[in-house]
Amino acid sequence: MKIKTSLTIITGCFIIFLFIMLPIFLSLQNQKDEYVASMAGSSFSLKDVNNNIITEKSFESPATALFFGFTNCPDVCPITLNKLNVIMNELEKEKEKLKVFFISIDPERDTPEIMKSYLSSFGNQIIGITGESEKIFTLSKSWGIKSQKIFSENGNYTVDHSSPILLLKNGKYSDRITHHDNIEESIKIIKKIL
Repeated sequence: MKIKTSLTIITGCFIIFLFIMLPIFLSLQNQKDEYVASMAGSSFSLKDVNNNIITEKSFESPATALFFGFTNCPDVCPITLNKLNVIMNELEKEKEKLKVFFISIDPERDTPEIMKSYLSSFGNQIIGITGESEKIFTLSKSWGIKSQKIFSENGNYTVDHSSPILLLKNGKYSDRITHHDNIEESIKIIKKIL
């Protein structure tokens, strides 16, 4: 009798749990789908650090990684760029299929020369993009990147920004990784796109 009562209670709890959690799970799935749908990018025309014109068509390779940051970033940007460099070296033959772009969200300070010098520390495999502030802002917003200048009392500033590495397949958002993810897991995610 006790076993039957226990099974009834457990079954009842499970049904209540499903009744409560299913709408929450479906809501989270819908939010994820909306987030992915909003990551469509926009039309743009900017130049890379070698004065080559870069447009949305430049992101249409088999696999593309986009990272928005700035050269004066004290921590997240250099960590992330280093991670991308390590990933590209680990990919070996497959790295030819992956294009990596570092797009400055601080174009006032990040001139092509400064970015080129900065990116040389990361193996010269990453394509740097900078340009007019309005164009950069529109591009970053179209990919769901948030950024805001934070000024200090002496007039200097830093830029607080979201920092995912956006992964595209044929120019369309596919997935994302962050500087927190371990290298092996990041490589697995990228290989799925490749």
